[in-house]
Amino acid sequence: MDYKDTKAAISTVTYNRNLLEAPTENIYEAISIIAKRADQINEDLKKELVDKLEEFATYNDSLEEVFENKEQIEVSKFYERLPKPTALAVEEWLNDKVYHRNPEQTV
Repeated sequence: MDYKDTKAAISTVTYNRNLLEAPTENIYEAISIIAKRADQINEDLKKELVDKLEEFATYNDSLEEVFENKEQIEVSKFYERLPKPTALAVEEWLNDKVYHRNPEQTV
């Protein structure tokens, strides 16, 4: 998923509890699913950020010299401005974009 084009909240938002628990009919199960999805999103964003920063990396053996790379700073700032993984996960959950199943429930 392209996390850059999401309409997830950047700041704190209060969600309707009934909407969050509606798919599972259990708020704790819904929060658990959202948390697991947020972990997945966080891993994806972290991997993407590291890959982009590697493109601009300059390797130097000297610890005394620290170079300020403007491209790395801009990429880092862009990722810092993105919504948090939990906000992205909640947005996906509310828009029915998260697949979930409970193996204990028989069909």
